[in-house]
Parts: sequence; C-alpha cells; structure tokens
Amino acid sequence: MRTSWKDIPPVPTQEEFVDIILSSTQRRLPTQIRAGFKISRIRAFYTRKVKFTAEAFSEKLTAIVSSFPRLADLHPFHSSLFNVLYDADHYKIALSHLSGAKNTIETISRDYVRLLKYSQSLYQAKTLKRAALGRMSTLMRHLKDSLAYLEEVRQHIGRLPSIDPMTRTLLVFGLPNTGKSSFVRSVSRSDTPVDSYAFTTKSLFCGHFDYDYLRYQVIDTPGVVDKPLDEMTTIEMQSISALAHINCAVLFFLDPSENCGFSLETQCALFKSLAPIFAQRSVYLVSNKSDLLRLGDLEPAARAQIDELAQASHVRGTLELSCATGDGVTELKKTVCSTLIADRVSKKMTAAAATADKEGTRGEAVLRRIHVAYPKDSEGNRIATRDVALPEAVQAVIDAKKNNIASSKRMEKDIEAEQGGAGVYNFDMRRDYVGIDPEHQHDRMPEIKNGMNVLDFYSEDVAEKLAKLQAEEAELIANGFYDSDSSRDEDEVAEEEDVLAKAAIIREKLALIRNDSKLRKRSLKNNAFLPRTALSKAADHKNAVRDRAGRGGDGDDDEDMGSGGSDDDEMMDVDAEEAMDKKVMRAVKTARLKKLGQKTMNRHARQGEADRHIAPSLTKHLLVGKRGMGKTNRR
Repeated sequence: MRTSWKDIPPVPTQEEFVDIILSSTQRRLPTQIRAGFKISRIRAFYTRKVKFTAEAFSEKLTAIVSSFPRLADLHPFHSSLFNVLYDADHYKIALSHLSGAKNTIETISRDYVRLLKYSQSLYQAKTLKRAALGRMSTLMRHLKDSLAYLEEVRQHIGRLPSIDPMTRTLLVFGLPNTGKSSFVRSVSRSDTPVDSYAFTTKSLFCGHFDYDYLRYQVIDTPGVVDKPLDEMTTIEMQSISALAHINCAVLFFLDPSENCGFSLETQCALFKSLAPIFAQRSVYLVSNKSDLLRLGDLEPAARAQIDELAQASHVRGTLELSCATGDGVTELKKTVCSTLIADRVSKKMTAAAATADKEGTRGEAVLRRIHVAYPKDSEGNRIATRDVALPEAVQAVIDAKKNNIASSKRMEKDIEAEQGGAGVYNFDMRRDYVGIDPEHQHDRMPEIKNGMNVLDFYSEDVAEKLAKLQAEEAELIANGFYDSDSSRDEDEVAEEEDVLAKAAIIREKLALIRNDSKLRKRSLKNNAFLPRTALSKAADHKNAVRDRAGRGGDGDDDEDMGSGGSDDDEMMDVDAEEAMDKKVMRAVKTARLKKLGQKTMNRHARQGEADRHIAPSLTKHLLVGKRGMGKTNRR
C-alpha cells in the first residue's frame, strides 16, 4: 500500500476562490435582462444565477475536501505521521470548516431561490440575487485561515517520501550523528543529507535496493535523544512513529568510538528506554565506525554494556561495519535481508496454520499454494532417494572421463581442436544430411532428379555447339532449303500463307501488349507523354473509323459499297488518320508547354489558379465578448 499525495490540486485563497466562482458565473450565463421582460423571465434569470453560483461553490469545496486524505482510511503509520506533523485535530477542523461552508451555501441558495420565486419586479429580483451572492462571498472570507492552512499542508505532504508500510523494510534508528544516513546512502540511491553535525536529517528519507531478486525498502530516521516522549520534538517524533507502526527489521546504530558526541552509556540507555517498542521487532545492534574503533578493542566495561543489550530476546545479533571504508556493509545487508524474509514467511505460515480449519480463509489459500512433490514407487510409497537415470552412451563418456580413458566417440570439440581450434574450424552443416547421394551431398545447387541437379546437366562447350548450329542454319538458308517448292499444290500453299498471316497477327498483338506495358509504366512514374483526355478522344475516333471501314460505309450508301467500300472511302480513312495524328501532336505540344510554364511557378512556390485562398481568421476571444473596458461591478 504505497501512498503519494503529490497530485493534490492547489488550494486557492479566499479572494481567488470568490473571483473564480463569480467570474465563471458571469462568463457562462446570460447577462442581458431588461425591465420590459415578463416577470417570470426575470425570476428565472436571477434564480439561475443564484443556483449556478451555489453549485460552483459546492463543487469546488467538495473537490478540495475529497482530494485530501481521510485519517480514518490511512495506515496507522501515516495517520500517526499526520498527527505529528500537522496536528490531526487542527487538520480535521480545517476540513470540517470547508464541509460546513458547503452545507451553509446550499442552504442560502435554497432560501433565496424561494424568495426569488415571489419577487414582483426587476429591482427586487436583482436585490435578492446580490444579497445571496454577497452572503456566499462573506462566508468564504471566513474560511481564510482554513484555506491557508490546507495549502501549507498540501505543499508539505507533496514533499514527503512515498513509504509503503507493508513491504520488506529496514529501519535505521539511533542517536544523532551515529552514521545512519551514510549507511542509507551506501546501500541505496536515497539523497539523504550527510554532515558532521547532529540532527542533519530532519525528516524521514526512503531508499530502495535489490537483494536476491527482491526489492527492499530502507528508511533513514532523524536522530533521537533519550528523554520522555512528551518532551520530544516533531523531528524526533517522526522516528518514533515509524518505529511503532511499520513492520520492519530495526538496525540500531551504535558509535563505540563516541565520536558522535554521546557516550556509549547514553546510547545504551536510549535502547533500554525504547525496549517496549523494540520487543515487537527484529533488532540488530550495528557497531558503526569500525575503522576508528573495533568491538574487540573496547574496554571490558564498555563491551559488557553492548553484550547486555545483545542478550535481549528480540535482538538477533551484533554486527560491525564502517560506512567510510565500506567494510561489513555487504555482510550486514545479506544477514538482515535473509532473516527478514524468513521471518515474513514464518509469520504467514503461522497465520495459515492457525486458520486452516476455516474454509475459504486466507491462511488456507496460502497452504494450498505450497506443495512439495516427492517421488513414489508403484505401490504409492514415498521414495527417500532416487538414482539419476542417464543414457548408456552418456554414462560411458562420463566414466571414461573419470578414468582418463579416451572415448571411442569423437566429439565435435575434438574435431575442432584437431583442425585448428575456434576461429579456424568451420562446422560442416551438410555432413549429416540423410537421403542424399554422398557424391552430391555438398553440391550448391538443389537436387532435381535421382540425386542430380542443374550443374550435372550443364555442358561446358555449349557455346561452341551453339555457334556450330548457327553456321549450319545459315548454310541451309543460303542453299534455299527453306524456299517454297513450285511442285507443291495450291492447298499446301494456302495453308502456309494462313499460318504466316496468323503469325503476323500474333506478332502485332505482342507488339501492342509491349507498348501498353511501356505506357503503363510511364504513367506510374507520373511521366505520361499524353493526357488521359487526349488518349481517350483519339481512341474513340480511331474505333469509329475502324467500325465504318468494317461496315463498308454509312447506311445511306449504295449496296455495291457495302461489300468492301470504294477508293473514296479509303482516301477518307487516310485523311481521318492524318487529322487524328495532327490532333494528338497538338495535344502533346500543349501539355508540354503547360508543364514548362508551370515550372517557374512551382520553383518559387507561388499560388496557382487552383490554389484556395484562406484568409487569416480573426482571434474571436480578443475581439468579441460581453465585458468591455471600465467597471467590473456587473456581478
């Protein structure tokens, strides 16, 4: 349960509060009313003003009260810390003032809305509205001290460390200047102040560190002097609150060298006076500054005082370290963290065992999550020990290594060592391929048929064979081998001509397909040599000419013209083709000139004919509004 209060919104002063609410009322509601309006409209106008203002006051006060923490809902540590720092009674009274003011404002709103319901004139309604808003503003001015106090509390609690009282925690405790802050800085990234004078640390500081894959929290507390609780300062009471309410492992720091300004007897007296609180915690006595004086070098009387403290039932041991040199810090962290996690597990298991007889309890749930599996024989009896089962080949290799006998099976690392070692030897990935002819196992080309690939069918003298075939073909052509034979009959000649005509048609279609593909590619590159409109018109015209030629003329021609057309029609077709070509060339030239004319404009990024002109828009909130220059008594 980590608590942070850094997101509490600021609390305005009473002047800012009233100005915010009344300005919002004026800005969000109509402001025009005249005596000529109906009395029902006048009443509704001012009733709306009063209701809106009351609701705004109520919402703002409710937001402030709800943003601050309720002490009854907090962990005892945070509740005690609030009481130490801010006086819980004063804190509750300030919040109750705001809640009471909210209820009073709602009562004022209801009363004046009832009076406005029976107002008889514009003047009377306006007077009631002014009286209602005036009473609300006066009530807010009475909250001046409470609002100022809550703003100070908000600023202070935003700077408090985010301490989780339920996580794994190490609490550093002791007299001032015993090296507590130095230890916290050495094990975590906490920016605790460190100096040579006492009471350098004036508040709680929290740091974190990781050990054995777990996150631990370490808290640095201000120094505490041995005196009654009612005489302790606010700084010292923070340490007492943390010690009393956080479930943690306590590191009680001692300075046997007495370099801290307090005698060893005074340090031991503080430990004894806080024994009732320490009895509920796991405590470790930490002898710091071992670089100046070690425990073994102490006088017998001083060592007897420390041993007397170590005999307490809640003391887990005495540790020795030096934050200046770093000796013993790792050992302390290992010992304390291991014991802390063991204690937390033990407490959970104890609570689980105590409540295991109750179905559905948390303890039973913890027990169900913990299960240890043991091997059993065929009869279901538990087997204490079980031999490790290894394959025979693996066991043979292990035995050979134990007896220094060379294994019959060569390992890959043995082959690597024989052929140059790492960086020289390259593992053959095709060595263990199955189902491939060994002769073709290392071929680069894939297998095609019967273990053979393309390279097996490749002839190295293919160029010479091709040249020989071309020479032979040229000789046959020169000798007239492919010339038409006059002895052939008419059917053979007609069949050959038909084949040649079909071949010509196929070649023509292939050429058209290639041209279309080129045009399509050019258009994809935004580099078409003709506009689409010109292409479509030319295609339509050409199709019309072809249709007319196929029909042999128009429908009004003579019958003899329908069989195939005349010379005049052929001349008209030629003229139409030439006209279409001229039209296409003019379109191409026009498009090219248009593109050239646009280059300069594009280069200078100027507006063209098709560019929309968007005039700069006026800043409405600067030029339009209800409020003008002059007085502000419009409320």
